[in-house]
Amino acid sequence: MALILALTQQMCLYMVIVYLVSKTPMFKLFAEASTRLPHKIYIYLVFSSFCIMATYFGEQTHGAIANTRAMGAVLGGLLGGPTTGLLVGLTGGIHRYTLGGFTDLSCAISTTFEGFSAGMISYYLKKQGRGELVYHPFLVGLVTFYAEMMQMCIILMVAHPFEEALALVRQIAPPMLLVNSIGAALFMSIIRDQKTMFDKLSSSFSTKALKIAERSVGTLSKGFNEQTSTQVAKIVIEETSVGAVAITDREKLMAFIGIGADHHLPGTPISSKITMDAIHQNRVMFADGVETPYSCSISKNCKLGSSLVIPLRADNEVIGTIKLYEPKNKLFLNINRTLGEGIARLLSNQILYGRFEQQQSMLTQAELKLLQAQVNPHFLFNALNTISAIVRRDPDNARQLLQQLSQFLRINLKRTTGLVSLSDELEHIDSYLAIEKARFVDKLQVDIDIDKALLAMQMPAFTLQPIIENAVKHGTSHLIEPGYIRVTAELHNDEVILAVEDNAGLYEEKAESDGLGMNLVHKRIQNLYGPHYGVTVNCEPDEYTRVAINLPYRDN
Repeated sequence: MALILALTQQMCLYMVIVYLVSKTPMFKLFAEASTRLPHKIYIYLVFSSFCIMATYFGEQTHGAIANTRAMGAVLGGLLGGPTTGLLVGLTGGIHRYTLGGFTDLSCAISTTFEGFSAGMISYYLKKQGRGELVYHPFLVGLVTFYAEMMQMCIILMVAHPFEEALALVRQIAPPMLLVNSIGAALFMSIIRDQKTMFDKLSSSFSTKALKIAERSVGTLSKGFNEQTSTQVAKIVIEETSVGAVAITDREKLMAFIGIGADHHLPGTPISSKITMDAIHQNRVMFADGVETPYSCSISKNCKLGSSLVIPLRADNEVIGTIKLYEPKNKLFLNINRTLGEGIARLLSNQILYGRFEQQQSMLTQAELKLLQAQVNPHFLFNALNTISAIVRRDPDNARQLLQQLSQFLRINLKRTTGLVSLSDELEHIDSYLAIEKARFVDKLQVDIDIDKALLAMQMPAFTLQPIIENAVKHGTSHLIEPGYIRVTAELHNDEVILAVEDNAGLYEEKAESDGLGMNLVHKRIQNLYGPHYGVTVNCEPDEYTRVAINLPYRDN
């Protein structure tokens, strides 16, 4: 009974010390499931010291020392893994061996075994995805009880003479089994409480996220580019204090602030596999540098040791990533993981809002331009002059041209800027081309070669008409020889390529134009369907100009 009380006093003293230490920032390292080398060294030093101290303050009995050394070995193994547990147990065992006694060797062996076996149990639980059980006090108590039972067995097998070893085990086994098991469970209970508190602190990410939102509001809504991304990255690193922050689109690095900025250069292509995986798999990727290896894909001397990559999404499409890094000598805290995911949602919403604003602006611009084009004075003037010239020599033809002009204007006035069928779009350009062919007499030939099966497909209104108008106005009308325009459509998988080709070859690439033309058609298509679609131009000077319009195939 006296031995139980003495060991309990030791344990209570340790618990008081542990409780006081739990209020310091260093104690939170025990609550981190991911262990790096600095973390393992810290655990080794703490629990090796614990073993040594427990041996020094143990109770001398029958030429041996009754103590709480097993608590240090078991806890070191559970928190640090097999290697750390082995080293903690070995250190405590060697120290015990130097003090002598007929159980010196058996205690050295058993202490080493206790640390290693506890580390193996921790390793097994983590491999099974049940690492949180390491922090369960009841399990820790059972592991310690098992470890102490093994120690008693080793003493009986190794210590001599056997009769003295048996007498010793009978005396020390009950108090050491009881006190060490309870003490280890209480120690882990304190760690678990601290871990719970740290995890709850993760909720504080909302406060930081609000600060980031307040400081960055409207930045990415102005556009997702290197300038705005750099502004946001600076705000994020100032608020989170992580090692580095990077922002990418789907192909290149847009911004990088922090450690490693000397070789992670904005504008360079993405080279990190973890980043590409996050984009292609549309999920958060975390490389802590321990369980999941991490190494910089650019420089072997990079000081970054862990990376959290969170996709940026808009309309369920991954448009880029935000990446948080920590250096090799610093743990990636759970609070930063939670905060990183919150920041990604915040930035995704900003980008989505910016796209919406851009689409609204483009729609308004398109509607204004189309309204201007509905009664194009230049076209109307040319059409009326043509009809006036024809009316005397061919009244019937003039009457038909007036009907075509009337139909063209009627379609312009009635048509919205929404989706129409390809058949409707061709009807619109037929009216336009009938007038232009009358104007140029036999100098303009138009060939429309489109499969009837494609006529029902849906497309944005006013897609073909501006392209045809450009082919005439800026192409064939400048030729001395007859002009030729060919309109085709080809179906490839689920995509349709409409092509308008002329024989002038006079296309010249210019900056964005304020007029109604290819630039506006291209942007409208991309805003509706995404960056994969749009308008491309191929020109062979003085030979041909081919404008290809890539659209998704939709027939309703």
